[in-house]
Amino acid sequence: MEKKIQVRIFPDGRIEAETKGIKGEQCTNYIQLIEELLRAETVESAYTEEFYDTEQVRIGQTQHNHLKNKG
Repeated sequence: MEKKIQVRIFPDGRIEAETKGIKGEQCTNYIQLIEELLRAETVESAYTEEFYDTEQVRIGQTQHNHLKNKG
């Protein structure tokens, strides 16, 4: 899933922002960015289900065979 930030601005001036596709604690890294972009201050926050998910990272392992030169 693509990583996104969904922002809603209501007629009364209230702003809601929600991260999409950002799993685990990484979503909290965007709070300051959102505040700066919107010139706003976080009053209340809550975690989505994605906060409790873990992002799967695939790590590849390369095996090298070293041959000793006998001679």
